[in-house]
Amino acid sequence: MALAERKRLNIRYQARGSGQSSERTVSPQRLIHYRSNWILDAWCHERDELRSFSLDNISQPQIEDTPAIDVPEDELNQTLGNGYGIFSGKEVQWATLRFSPERARWVAAEQWHPAQKGEWDSEGHWLLQIPYSDDRELVMDILRHTPEVEVLAPVGLRERVLERMRDGVARWGVS
Repeated sequence: MALAERKRLNIRYQARGSGQSSERTVSPQRLIHYRSNWILDAWCHERDELRSFSLDNISQPQIEDTPAIDVPEDELNQTLGNGYGIFSGKEVQWATLRFSPERARWVAAEQWHPAQKGEWDSEGHWLLQIPYSDDRELVMDILRHTPEVEVLAPVGLRERVLERMRDGVARWGVS
């Protein structure tokens, strides 16, 4: 209702990453359905920037009488829509992933991002390029395809995936 009426909204939000709760006043901008979840893109008045809030982590919503600020659609898309997944940012990098021929048959039919680029190489691998600004969700998706995927670029993303794999092996008690 706050979105339709263009009113500010007071919420209690529990961050998934840290589990910490905070009180926020937001100006709702739009609702996005992403991977079976509803996400509220909003201007966060406490952080003074655009943020995305998972609806299932919002509690105690209260509509204010104060009008919401309007953020132009171009700015919403530039800040929240260019990167991969729900984590946003303006500085976009491109990941290059190479999938084994066996996994490529499935991945080539998937859409990971609207701006992705994909092509087959001469050996039957699927080369996928994806824009991202925060690697957290991308790393999770890469790991679910391990060992049938290799991160070719950038080096920082490759190192992050390798770090997470080493952490997993250590957790299993394997040396």
